[in-house]
Amino acid sequence: MTNKLASTKSSKKVADFLEKNSLHKKDFAQMIGVTLSYVYNLIDETIPFSTRSTTLERIATVMDIDPESFEEYKIPQEPILYDESVEYIKNTIRKKKISIVNFLKSFPRKKRVDIVDMLRGAYPLPIDFKELIMIGKTLDMNTEDIYHIWESRMKQVLETNGMNISNNAAHVNSMFECARKYIEI
Repeated sequence: MTNKLASTKSSKKVADFLEKNSLHKKDFAQMIGVTLSYVYNLIDETIPFSTRSTTLERIATVMDIDPESFEEYKIPQEPILYDESVEYIKNTIRKKKISIVNFLKSFPRKKRVDIVDMLRGAYPLPIDFKELIMIGKTLDMNTEDIYHIWESRMKQVLETNGMNISNNAAHVNSMFECARKYIEI
C-alpha cells in the first residue's frame, strides 16, 4: 500500500509539473529519453513509477529538483561527474533566470536528452565547439567566453588521456593559437 502512495505522489508531482509549465508529454518524453506511451502510463499510474536512477535523475533535472524528491530514488553506485564547466553552465542558467524546460526547448529535440544527461552529471561538457556554440548562444554568451570553456575542456581531455600539459606547453599553446585564429578571437 505504501508503494501505491509513493507512486501516486511521484506521478502527481510530474503531472503537476507538466501542467504548470504547459509542457506537452511528448516534449517531456524526448527530454528524458523515453517513449510518449511510457510518460502517459507513468502519469496515469498504469505502471509503477520508475525506480531506475537514470530515468529519475533525468526527470528531476528537467523539473529542476533533486532526484531525492522522489521516494523511489536510490542513490546510484556509479560516481557523478563534477565538471566545473558544466557547473558554470548551470549557474549561468540560474543567473539568467531561464527555466530548465525553456533552456532544453532551445535545442533540437534529438539533442535534449544529451543536454539533460550533461546537466545531471552523467556526461561531461562536449568538446565539439559547434555544440558549445549552441549552448552558449542559448545563454547569450559571447564567442570568447565559449572559447575559454572549450579550451579548458580540451586541456582536461588532454590531461585525462595522459598528456602532460606543462611538458608539452609549446604544442598545446600552438594548437590553441590555431584554434583562436580559426574562430577569429
